[in-house]
Amino acid sequence: MRDPFQNPFPSDGARQAIWEMLVSRDIDAFLAADWSMVEDDFVEEGFIGIDGRKEVNPDKWRLAFPTLAAYREEWLRQARDFAGQNFAEDPRTAIFTTTTLEDIEIEGETALVRKKFDGGITKADGTRDVLQWQTLYYCRLHQGRWKISGFTGYLPNPMG
Repeated sequence: MRDPFQNPFPSDGARQAIWEMLVSRDIDAFLAADWSMVEDDFVEEGFIGIDGRKEVNPDKWRLAFPTLAAYREEWLRQARDFAGQNFAEDPRTAIFTTTTLEDIEIEGETALVRKKFDGGITKADGTRDVLQWQTLYYCRLHQGRWKISGFTGYLPNPMG
């Protein structure tokens, strides 16, 4: 059984740094609704984010985030909305348990990272929010550290 809080890349510096950025730091920043915790994890110039809308057909995907500023606004909106909800379980534990990031392909100073969500979180009223999608992150070694240069996200998990 995997420990969802344990970085699966203890002896691989690049992959360890990418996992920390996209799992640990991202989840903690989201729960705090604090963009400043992750703002240095992005390459602003040329950033692009595609919203797959949980659709298998790429014809339905949208260029929802043509800039980092556009993504930041949506990220903050979602984080604030989440923070205003009441849960019957610890949200941090639920999100970590739902998240899997074990596949990182690195070629030189570029990485393709597959982050998947498969589970849910129980709300205080007994309903359950299903967290079931995946994101492909495009990362680059930028100014001495790994950063996110774009993503294709909100894809179905599993795909078709």
